[in-house]
Amino acid sequence: MARVPDVTELLTDFRLLLAFGFGTGLAPKAPGTAGTVVGLMLYLVLPEMPVWQYVVLCLVMSVVGVWLCEYAANWSGVKDHPGIVFDEIVGYLVTMTFAPAGLGWALLGFLLFRVFDILKPFPIDVLDKNCRGGFGIMIDDIVAGFAALASLQFIVWLVQV
Repeated sequence: MARVPDVTELLTDFRLLLAFGFGTGLAPKAPGTAGTVVGLMLYLVLPEMPVWQYVVLCLVMSVVGVWLCEYAANWSGVKDHPGIVFDEIVGYLVTMTFAPAGLGWALLGFLLFRVFDILKPFPIDVLDKNCRGGFGIMIDDIVAGFAALASLQFIVWLVQV
């Protein structure tokens, strides 16, 4: 049986708090979508920064995410607990690299990321099935983020043409 953190555990263990997306991963329906909302909110409140700083932020969060997700998976006793949503947060932030400013673009990025994360087209499905541990939890969402990023940039290009 999967272990699920309660409020006290989330508030006393910052690793679980982050891995479970500040509690959004405990949503009874669509925890991944709820976790992605955290990514959307984080993106909207991030200060403007040069692209290189944003990329470094995504890289650091990815590395930290491997550690957080590994910890939370071991804690819960499940290799990829559905409540672990830090990977969705990072995947969404990857999607928004190079995105134009504006709520509409942020919401379109949200939709595109969720489509790739849920449908898991090749090679995302292969990574999801074959990679383990914290790296395995993170990598499929990071690649889904890159697929959504490419799709979003294509749409941006179409709008500008």
